[in-house]
Amino acid sequence: MSEAIFTNPATVLGLLMLVLGGVFYTSHSPHPFWRRFYRYVPALLLCYFLPSLLNTFGVIDGDDKSLYYMASRYLLPSALVLLTLNLDLKAIASLGPKAVIMFLAGTVGIVLGAPVALMTTSALFPELMNGHGPEAVWRGMTTVAGSWIGGGANQTAMKEIYGVGDTIFSAMIAVDVLVANAWMAVLLILVPRARAWDSKLGADTSALERLQNHMAAWQEEHAKIPLLRDLMVILAVGFGTTGLAHFGADLLAPWFAEHFPQLERYSLHSGFFWLMVLATTFGVLLSLTRAHRLEAVGASKVGSAFIYVLVATIGMHMDIKAVLEAPLYFLLGAIWMMVHAAIMLLVARAIRAPLFYMAVGSQANVGGAASAPVVAAAFHPALAPVGVLLAVLGYVLGTYMAWFCGQILQALAV
Repeated sequence: MSEAIFTNPATVLGLLMLVLGGVFYTSHSPHPFWRRFYRYVPALLLCYFLPSLLNTFGVIDGDDKSLYYMASRYLLPSALVLLTLNLDLKAIASLGPKAVIMFLAGTVGIVLGAPVALMTTSALFPELMNGHGPEAVWRGMTTVAGSWIGGGANQTAMKEIYGVGDTIFSAMIAVDVLVANAWMAVLLILVPRARAWDSKLGADTSALERLQNHMAAWQEEHAKIPLLRDLMVILAVGFGTTGLAHFGADLLAPWFAEHFPQLERYSLHSGFFWLMVLATTFGVLLSLTRAHRLEAVGASKVGSAFIYVLVATIGMHMDIKAVLEAPLYFLLGAIWMMVHAAIMLLVARAIRAPLFYMAVGSQANVGGAASAPVVAAAFHPALAPVGVLLAVLGYVLGTYMAWFCGQILQALAV
């Protein structure tokens, strides 16, 4: 029997929401203490680890998976749909091919960096290749790949698709958040040097300046306070599409299992895999319709709220002691990020890309929609939506490319 103080899922959900509310309130507080605190402690890390403290000290029952099941099966696919609605292919195309090339270079850097990091680190510490069960290192790395290509939604998708254990997942979350934030700090340090960078490479920034003016005008014209009708339509699109994705997954998974049993190792027998793929695909298709307009009334904000609820339900199952076992994993993450950075730098020099494209293209992969706009806005506030647009590409590619990365890691481990 559980010895936790609170075991009612409704009560636990209330506590998790209080934690999330507290983190968001204090992280945006003008008080000097909180400004200094969040300068060094990422808010996202607290959203994972404060719920883990509640579990560690017996306040809540971390063995109860009901809240996580609700968040991963209902909120997660809805979030993927709502976040992908913001995909604007015309706006991204207006940046020219260099912006997309830099973004894709970042994706390739993550996919290739994973096996390079695993092989390099395991050459020094062979135990990293030990085990093929839920706590195998390669499985944990798939969740980092999901996060660094797409975001929290794709990270959770990889956790489910590859059956990642809670202990290795806890350690990899620490690697994910801390290494990613260290890299973002490096990018922000480079921002004041943008003119010197662009001048040295001979980069053409005229398209970027035109887009900057276009984005500023769009924000002023379209953004509005959402009405209740708008919020209900957003929920209808998110959950309605999720229902359709569940329906399709319930048909496809058993069909593949019956007719193509040899494809099990590629996750095609997993209902959750098809749920993620269908939700993302439907979101892309909806972005080509009038549903795209829902972004003006906050569709991506609702999707992001769903993601943070999911993050809290993940955190309540985490073992914070796993962080003490993470130094070796931090080495793994550092090598991984260096491969990503090296590929970004090489491609940027080869195509003479402006620093903005390199920095935002990288962060759109590694940080996603939460931090790519931060880096974009550091160049100019009107460019923040560009970070969001490229991050949405990450959401679209995250499930597919992280799954492919996982297949490479699985082949190496086996």
